[in-house]
This record gives sequence, C-alpha cells and structure tokens, in this order.
Amino acid sequence: MGDVAKDLAAGTIGGAAQLVCGHPFDTIKVKLQSQPAPLPGQLPKYSGAFDAVKQTIAAEGPRGLYKGMGAPLATVAAFNAVLFTVRGQMETLVRSHPGAPLTVNQQFVCGAGAGVAVSILACPTELIKCRLQAQSALAGSGTATVAVKYGGPMDVARHVLRSEGGMRGLFKGLVPTMGREIPGNAIMFGVYEALKQKFAGGTDTSGLSRGSLIVAGGLAGASFWLIVYPTDVIKSVIQVDDYRNPKFSGSFDAFRKIRASEGFKGLYKGFGPAMARSVPANAACFLAYEMTRSALG
Repeated sequence: MGDVAKDLAAGTIGGAAQLVCGHPFDTIKVKLQSQPAPLPGQLPKYSGAFDAVKQTIAAEGPRGLYKGMGAPLATVAAFNAVLFTVRGQMETLVRSHPGAPLTVNQQFVCGAGAGVAVSILACPTELIKCRLQAQSALAGSGTATVAVKYGGPMDVARHVLRSEGGMRGLFKGLVPTMGREIPGNAIMFGVYEALKQKFAGGTDTSGLSRGSLIVAGGLAGASFWLIVYPTDVIKSVIQVDDYRNPKFSGSFDAFRKIRASEGFKGLYKGFGPAMARSVPANAACFLAYEMTRSALG
C-alpha cells in the first residue's frame, strides 16, 4: 500500500476510536456553550457539566449524550483521513531528504497545513452536530431557533439548504472553524511529536510503548483545546444562531457580546467537558492511528 492509502486507513480507524470515546463529552460541551445567558435574577439552564449530564439523561435518556453523532460518524472517516493524509503529504514536502526525521517545528507546520484542509470538511459537519446537540439547551430561551425541531442530521442539512442560503448556510462559522483547526492542529501535532521524542530520548520513536503513545496523544489533544477553546465557543454560538433574527453579525461581534454580557469566563463555557474529552479521545485516536499504521507496514 502507498503512504497515502495507509494514512487514509489509519486515520479512519483513529477517528472512529476518537468519536466513540469523546462524543458524550462533546455533547455536554456544546450544551453549556450554547445555553442562553440567564436574565437578571434567573439561574442558567445548566449549573455546570454534571447538571447538564443529569438533565440530559433525565429528559432524553443515555441516547441524548450521543445526539448529533450521526453527522460526525458519517464523516469521521473522511475527516481523519484528510487530517492524517494531508499531514503525511506535508511531511514529505518539508523533509530535507526522504526518510529524514522531522523536527518539532516542522510538525507544527504540517499540523497547520492539515488544519486548513480539514476546516472545509469540519464546518458543515460541526454546524449539523451543534444544531442537534444544542436543541434542548436552547429550549425555553424564547428564540426562533427553538421553534425548529430537527429529526436528525439530514433534516438539519435540508432545513439549512432550503431556508438559510443554500450551501453558504452550511459553511456558517467557517472563519472561527479555521481559527480553531489551523492553530489547534499545529499545536497538537507539534506537542505530540515533542512528547514522543522526549519519551524515546531521540528522534527515533518507532520503539515507543503503547502507554507512551497514549500519554503523548492525550496530552497533545489537551493542548489543542487549551489554546483554541474561546474560538470554539464563538464557532458554536454562531452556528446555532437564528438565521432570521441573528444575535451576532460575525466572529468579532460574538466575541464582544459574550465578553460584555458574561465576561471572559463566557468564552470558557463547557471548558471542563472539553478537556475531560480531549485526553481519552485523542489518546484513543493517536494510539489507533499508530497501531494501524504500524500494522500496515
């Protein structure tokens, strides 16, 4: 198999492992991000992550934690295949000669390049996922968004294409998506390579144990969210915003209004579930990728 085919296969399996481990955490993150700011004297719908879990299970059952999984499940193969394949091709471009080990700085560059590519695929997928995940959080807020009840991923896509500007509507939030994916993947792949080389004591990381790969992958995933989390909050609120009566005119407007109404802590709503998700989900992703890539030769 060629390197591209190997990266496609390994990236697909890694992405599936990441999704199964991480989706419930992601659901809680989006619910906390998208719940409206309470009126003076009122309490927020969810007091925190654990309260969001309890209310979701009480109202929707355990399946509610996996709401919106259809869209990323349908595209997880493509998303991670693109991510790891573009990263692999970027590695070929930046190497001084075939087979040369890459420096940590070169891995940053490769991760950023992969982030550009996956942003195009991630934006419509994230929009569909966030709309489904945020429905119950928005209930009772009095916005027009609540009036739209989606039956599933395809229902969201049909509604957006029909009522929100066609294909352009599916790419609502592309700017903050790129603002998340480009620096986030640069940091993640750079940290992952730096940790692997640290554990291996040099540039040859082929002999690392599964435990070392799990630790490196988990910490690399945490570094992604640590750097770009406020951008993800902005992306989420824009993507669930009402098309006909929007609260936000764009990314900078969303930043200003969130900061004005909720302070900087508003830009970190759902941060706990995101970090709790990032470690096991990315550990599973990188381990599955490395094991599959090694098995393919």
